[in-house]
Amino acid sequence: MSVVVELKNIHKSFGQTEVLCGVSMSVNRGEVVAIIGRSGSGKSTALRCIDALESIDAGEIFVCGHAVHDKRLARSQLRRDVGIVFQSYNLFPHLTVSENIMLAPLKVKKMTPKAARVLAEDVLMRVGLGDKTDVYPEQLSGGQAQRVAIARSLAMQPQVMLFDEVTSALDPQLTGEVLEVIRSLAQGGMTMILVTHEMAFARQVASKIVFMHQGRVWESGPASILENPTTLELKAFIGNGL
Repeated sequence: MSVVVELKNIHKSFGQTEVLCGVSMSVNRGEVVAIIGRSGSGKSTALRCIDALESIDAGEIFVCGHAVHDKRLARSQLRRDVGIVFQSYNLFPHLTVSENIMLAPLKVKKMTPKAARVLAEDVLMRVGLGDKTDVYPEQLSGGQAQRVAIARSLAMQPQVMLFDEVTSALDPQLTGEVLEVIRSLAQGGMTMILVTHEMAFARQVASKIVFMHQGRVWESGPASILENPTTLELKAFIGNGL
């Protein structure tokens, strides 16, 4: 299996606070990696560094052949290979669902409007929203809006998908809708890195668990480490029902 994401000894500080203290991890093509840990452990910062949304102070990051740590990085090229979905949907309210999805293929990939429309309809079908092409974001539930955000990233046909606590603002029923979409992507072989607090979902879907604590990768391994943690910190984290 080829490595598509690799972090080597990453350090990142905000002011005097070191948030990432020598983080290293790798993700193989087709893997689903769940990053878990308490609030403030560095999970989301690590994810944002992978997509160059945050710069790093030291270390190296390689993603789909891009040297993300290199100041000469062509971010537009990186974004073609990496999709990221956040807790907030960030949909344009004045555009329909399909227009939101078509925007990047039209601007970045220079697709024709007709081809972009077909692509939008296809990715909406993939997330179970084939009947919502011409509605506006305000007409969607939170779960539907999050699924549109996922479809928008899929429209760029990325090699890797990043998810940052995408269900944390949703109620249990809507959370289930979104997690089902992520599960189907995993079954289709999509390489994914998820920052999540959904432990049951991580157990079911992740091929690798990364537990972060105090800005470090404290423990990592297959999903079975959630049943048999080797560190007191992971044991306490799981024991608190987090």
